[in-house]
Amino acid sequence: MKKLLVTGSSGLIGSEVSRFFHAKGFQIHGLDNNQRAVFFGPQGDTRWTQKRLTSDLPNYCHHELDIRDRQGIIDLVKSLRPACIIHTAAQPSHDKAASIPFEDFETNATGTLNLLEAARQFCPESPFINMSTNKVYGDLPNSIPLKELDTRWEYDDTRYVNGIPESFSIDQSTHSLFGSSKLAADVMVQEYGRYFGMPTCCLRGGCLTGPNHSGVELHGFLSYLVKCNLEGKPYTVFGYKGKQVRDNIHSEDVARFMSEFINAPRCGEVYNLGGGKDNTCSVLEAFSLTESFTGKKQVYSYVDQNRVGDHICYYSDLSKIKAHYPKWSISKTLDQTVSEIVDSWRNRIGA
Repeated sequence: MKKLLVTGSSGLIGSEVSRFFHAKGFQIHGLDNNQRAVFFGPQGDTRWTQKRLTSDLPNYCHHELDIRDRQGIIDLVKSLRPACIIHTAAQPSHDKAASIPFEDFETNATGTLNLLEAARQFCPESPFINMSTNKVYGDLPNSIPLKELDTRWEYDDTRYVNGIPESFSIDQSTHSLFGSSKLAADVMVQEYGRYFGMPTCCLRGGCLTGPNHSGVELHGFLSYLVKCNLEGKPYTVFGYKGKQVRDNIHSEDVARFMSEFINAPRCGEVYNLGGGKDNTCSVLEAFSLTESFTGKKQVYSYVDQNRVGDHICYYSDLSKIKAHYPKWSISKTLDQTVSEIVDSWRNRIGA
């Protein structure tokens, strides 16, 4: 039975990946130390997901390990020699990073390097998939001319009619410290692929979401918005008139692409992975969509100051990823995704 090492296994993508590949016959080794609860408090706790994985998946083994523990990572990878490593563990909030710069960098950049070097030593031929972020582009997408519509901002430049391509510059922009630490990891993953010939890729995610997300204000846009709606708690909109746009991709579609990459890996690749233009929404549009499923009016407040380095409009150009992997496409619509998130939060909080 092939071994798959998944870091951040109790998080949104990690748990989805664990279930997806377990169903394909892999033995799953999940690495998670619930650091999300340290970063975000009790609302960010992912132990509930860990318990579900250990109880539901017979071939799932949990490892309580911090990716910053270099020797611990080396020892684990040496013992497992996994057929693939899927790295989803991270400090995921660009707001939070400003208050914990060392913890952020050590987790996102140094933790990734620990995994890469362990993989180079003990399983260099195994595909290494890194969950990166669109924040590696910093706020440079905000330099694209925009047009203001009734409920959203939209690109007013025909070069970006399909969204942001991988060729978009990562330089001369404000990234946030989170974006900077993730960019350091992103470049290192590319370098291990190009320099050492290892099968690595970076997936620069848009808004990754789904029913297993433990959304909090600092991370998890749609999930947290739905939770606020169901509980009748005010959701805070930060700037841009609430018309800021994101593309949203269901975690299952992320796992499906990873499977395609594992079957036909490349060295040092980068892909923008989001819902694409068809799965975009603004905050205001997300309010309306959520209300259509819950029947509850969204309560919210508005703060004129936007988050530092935040995108006004961002969605992924999926042209490259589809060209390299034509069997893959988005399977979950935005409506389906929001509906599943609503059902999940109803079950969790009894709303």
